[in-house]
Amino acid sequence: MRPVRTAFAGALLGVLALAGCGQATTTDSGAGTTASPTAPASSSAAFPVTVQAGNGAVSIAKRPERIVSLSPTATETLFAIGAGPQVVAVDDQSDYPAEAPKTSLSGFKPNAEAIAEHNPDLVVLANDAGGIVAELGKLQVPVLLEPAATKLEESYDQITDLGAATGNAEAAATLAATVKRRVEQAASAVPKDHDLSYYHELDVTPYAATSGTFIGQIYARFGLTNIADEAPGAAGGYPKLSAEFVAEADPDLIFLGDTVCCGQSKETLAKRPGWSGLSAIKNDRVVELDDDIASRWGPRIADFAEQVGRSVTAAASAS
Repeated sequence: MRPVRTAFAGALLGVLALAGCGQATTTDSGAGTTASPTAPASSSAAFPVTVQAGNGAVSIAKRPERIVSLSPTATETLFAIGAGPQVVAVDDQSDYPAEAPKTSLSGFKPNAEAIAEHNPDLVVLANDAGGIVAELGKLQVPVLLEPAATKLEESYDQITDLGAATGNAEAAATLAATVKRRVEQAASAVPKDHDLSYYHELDVTPYAATSGTFIGQIYARFGLTNIADEAPGAAGGYPKLSAEFVAEADPDLIFLGDTVCCGQSKETLAKRPGWSGLSAIKNDRVVELDDDIASRWGPRIADFAEQVGRSVTAAASAS
């Protein structure tokens, strides 16, 4: 799988630690108060703040002005909540938005010295590869570990975590609520009486995602049956499927999460042994997704959900 997708698999396979509920608390003259999701907390007035992240309680003394993001999802979120001007460097996989200050830094093989060269006052990570959290701790740099979400609520929670950590709490709360509303509206707009099945392809291996994964839970909102749930090795969340298994399951819809990385399309699928007669191919129900939107758990999950909703509605109407 491409690096940007391994975070999903890692979370299910135990590579990444699951973050607890990200509840931010602020202190004022020693008194602790729980930050309301809708309470304004901008600029220096919100600090000091403590955010509960994957690496525990992270205390941030003042509004960070030199943020380094080593997580493409976090990068998208930071810019979406208005913290873009505070970001001085992002990793080599952070390709959205275009104005993000992309560097050669790696989130998969992070180097503490290379990160420190950017003089960060906050580093955001998706995984603790090579014990980087402890390494950065030695440099007295606050580190926020926001692992791959395994539930939709965790995705929304991470948006508010980053808002609290950067002094953009109000904008983050608004964004989280908007994303959640769009996802729910997309799901509620789909006909409820369909009996459609689907296959989501992560790469050309091919690996798929079961209903127990983050991405599978999004599809489940639309009442779809996941063929990967019955595959050998499905308990791991990301089973490797055989061409024969997919052909026999004959899904009504195929969603491709490997169009950019691997050039997959309805035409390439039709060339696979035994696949040219698949219902999804014959009925033009192969949905080409943007790899990154389909593999990250940030604000653009709403775009993903809406695309799934349109595809399901069209298929249900034609059935």
